[in-house]
Amino acid sequence: MYTIAALYHFARFDDPAALKPPLEELCLQEGVQGTLLLAGEGVNGTIAGSRKGIDAVISHLRALPGCAALEWKESTAKTAPFGKMKVRIKREIVTMGQPDVDPLTGTGHYVSPTDWNALITQPDVAVIDTRNDYEVAIGSFDGAVDPSTTSFGDFPAWWEANKGRFHNKKIAMFCTGGIRCEKSTNYLIGQGVEDVFHLKGGILKYLEDVPQEDSTWQGECFVFDNRVSVGHGLVPGPHMLCHGCRRPILPADTSREEYEAGVSCHQCVNETSEFDKNRFRERQKQMRLAKERGEVHYRSDET
Repeated sequence: MYTIAALYHFARFDDPAALKPPLEELCLQEGVQGTLLLAGEGVNGTIAGSRKGIDAVISHLRALPGCAALEWKESTAKTAPFGKMKVRIKREIVTMGQPDVDPLTGTGHYVSPTDWNALITQPDVAVIDTRNDYEVAIGSFDGAVDPSTTSFGDFPAWWEANKGRFHNKKIAMFCTGGIRCEKSTNYLIGQGVEDVFHLKGGILKYLEDVPQEDSTWQGECFVFDNRVSVGHGLVPGPHMLCHGCRRPILPADTSREEYEAGVSCHQCVNETSEFDKNRFRERQKQMRLAKERGEVHYRSDET
């Protein structure tokens, strides 16, 4: 059984590149896999491994400057959710592209999962899903507004174009684990919105803490590992990933004529050129040959 830890923490790192080598070495020693992002604003990522390995990496991260209060959410999986370990240096640990946004200066009011339903059912509250369109497509809270953004960086422009819809409304925001809301609520406060709230721990914490019979969540929650989606109790959902476009699909979608394993699905078949498709086919061929040799071949886009 693998322990999975999803985490983020905003902190001031003067030299994030200097933090990378010892973190990579520890993960290698402990057999921990996944992805961790380091930037001047903090750390973000999801990792999986043994109980001992996860504990060791969490202890290391909490010893970094300003990270003593780092929190994480855990779940388990019977198979390895990741194929390798990546520690990457980024400009932002979640990309919004707004240099004035700084969660350390203030965020919206945190709302616990057990209090979330009472908030979002109030008539003067507008609920906004800050995730990308392909994530929202497989599940969201009942009645939530979908901005239909393809990336988090699109959110500020969407807000500017739609803010009139939310005049005199309290704003309640949510995302997968909470990190996007740290920035989106700080952004709205900077735009003069007074009553801003967000779900503490994100959808994952809600699905873990709130019984299904009391839930206002509909569908599954997309996750960025080999489980693809989870439901209530963080039980893995039915979805799989199209490795042509990295969007979630259902097993039944593999029977559609647009589907070609590792190449395309009904969502992306018209989005890529024949050159791209041939490149994906060659990738699939190399993976098959590696498997026949008893080796592991990683996709270049695998996390």
